[in-house]
Amino acid sequence: MHDDYALFATITMAVLLAFVGGFIARKLKLPTLVGYLVAGLAISPFTPGFSGDTNAASQLAEMGVIFMMFGVGLHFSLKDLWNVRRIAIPGAILQTTLSTLLGLAVSQLWGWTFEAGLVLGLAISVASTVVLLRGLADNGLVSTAHGKVAIGWLVFEDLATIAILVLMPVLVSEGGGNPLLSVGWALLKTAVFVALMLLVGTRLLSWLLTQIAYTRSRELFILAVVAVALGVSFLAYEFFGVSLALGAFLAGVVVSESDVHHQVGAEVVPFRDFFAVLFFVSVGMLVNPAVVFANLDKVIVLALLVIVGKALITVLLGLVLPSSARTMLVVAAGLSQVGEFTFIVGSTGVYLGLLDNDQYGLILAAAVISIIFNPVMFGLIQPVEKALRRLPALWRRLERGGPTPEAFHETMADHVVIVGYGRVGRHIGSVLQRLGLPFLVVEQDMPLAVELQGEGINTMFGDAANSEILHHVSLDSARALVVTVPNETTTELIVGAARLLSADTPIIARAQTEDRLDDLVRLGATHVINPELEGGLEILRYTLLTLDYSSSQIQQFIDTIRSDTYTGIWPGDRGYPVLDQLLMSTRGIEIAWQPLAAGSPLVGQTLAEANIRSRVGASLVALVRDGEVMANPASDAAFAAGDLLGFIGDTHELVAARGLVEGSS
Repeated sequence: MHDDYALFATITMAVLLAFVGGFIARKLKLPTLVGYLVAGLAISPFTPGFSGDTNAASQLAEMGVIFMMFGVGLHFSLKDLWNVRRIAIPGAILQTTLSTLLGLAVSQLWGWTFEAGLVLGLAISVASTVVLLRGLADNGLVSTAHGKVAIGWLVFEDLATIAILVLMPVLVSEGGGNPLLSVGWALLKTAVFVALMLLVGTRLLSWLLTQIAYTRSRELFILAVVAVALGVSFLAYEFFGVSLALGAFLAGVVVSESDVHHQVGAEVVPFRDFFAVLFFVSVGMLVNPAVVFANLDKVIVLALLVIVGKALITVLLGLVLPSSARTMLVVAAGLSQVGEFTFIVGSTGVYLGLLDNDQYGLILAAAVISIIFNPVMFGLIQPVEKALRRLPALWRRLERGGPTPEAFHETMADHVVIVGYGRVGRHIGSVLQRLGLPFLVVEQDMPLAVELQGEGINTMFGDAANSEILHHVSLDSARALVVTVPNETTTELIVGAARLLSADTPIIARAQTEDRLDDLVRLGATHVINPELEGGLEILRYTLLTLDYSSSQIQQFIDTIRSDTYTGIWPGDRGYPVLDQLLMSTRGIEIAWQPLAAGSPLVGQTLAEANIRSRVGASLVALVRDGEVMANPASDAAFAAGDLLGFIGDTHELVAARGLVEGSS
């Protein structure tokens, strides 16, 4: 293809193969980024067939780094880090240092330069945020005490890595200058940039994004978000010599303080995900299979350092950290892999000439192995814990910080699973709480999931449509699954997956539009509700009540509309909702509640003395007093002020009963 189309061809092939690779990876229950790395390998100069433009790919990878770091900064929480500081901060420092030294020592045995060995050690010491969160979410651990420690640990590692990226250029000798002076100058420029961002950028960017939001132009707002992410990174690099990664991270931190940060986070996700895919593809393009196979022994050693070495270091740190054994096992499983920061550190080392492409390829190969093997590490948590309990002395030492709360286990039964805890989900949860019915929430918004955990609500963090989270909610023993998420595609994925896991659990799903009702039923939903239709029917109900139509007449209209809309699923073999069954079985009969005021002539009389039925035709079927309901009250029951009387009858009888209670007839 002509050179003018090299960029277009590279992007097109990268996207197509990444899609295929990611899909196959998910089918194999592997992280999608494994598929993206393989896609990069397929279009690399080292494999037959199409060869992508590595220069263009590397520039696209830089944009991937920018958006990933912007997202990290946007969701960075100093408060969360501070809450687990006693474990996460010293643990991250010790684990990073020991892992780096271990990698450096191995590299020296291989004859690598000190600089290359240092980059190797730093690269294998930091874990992947993407892989960690996925592993925690798939095992229902994100919002537990163990998960919070693991996330805080990784956040501090990420911060340390950002500092490393700032200082790495200093490792490159330029003209024999004083290295301490170079480090000092680099730190000074970085400090100035950080100060400007925190003192000026916080107010300026917050004001700018708020003003853009007021324009009510979504495309302009999206453009502003992208401009902030890219612009701040570029200016930081050009004027302060700060890495693009640090510039993007600080831009995210600053924007997170604005009132519109939630909307910014939502709008930046597609850019982050798309360019992150291109980043991983570009990383795969650097792997030379011939070099990997020629140095397979080194790849295996590196993989063992990451998977076994880092996990062992982390568990042993439990001997000195104020934590529990279970927490350290969860952290060890989560950090026994390397990912995006490894690639960023490695690619920076290659760019600076500290590492050659072949050495970088070995690190990448080990990274892929660690990512593939990471789910197995989570599966080993309980067996390893049982083994450690057989060593009482060691177990007591690991538990020196006291046991932390256990992760949520799938021991619930006769509960309701609510997927999505927005406005609809929260209403359902509130009613279930009042009724004393157990329920479990599945929520993919991490801050909300943590908040719900703090309120004592059983909550799992995770995307029920794209992860194994439904395996951990005990669907087989649940009384119902309620899917309230607004996105219809997501709802269909959840319903389909849930029906495969449990053939009998009732599924109540929300359909955003009428067009998708049949699809949800076909996928296994027991009941499908269209909120827009139901809201319209309620408006119709009150409109007709205002126009003096009876409740029975109104219900006929509503039944007709509902049956026309829910063709095939209502009433049909799905049956009417219970409320509609009751209403249809009492056509022409209505029930009304009347409060009994102090001046009512009925106060002080008994039911027999009032002789209500013979006087007005309506029957008194219930009496509510002090929150207690008396059904079919006895004839000697005396009326008191404040009682609530329930009458049943036709429209005219109820009007007469109201007049009797109010003393107007």
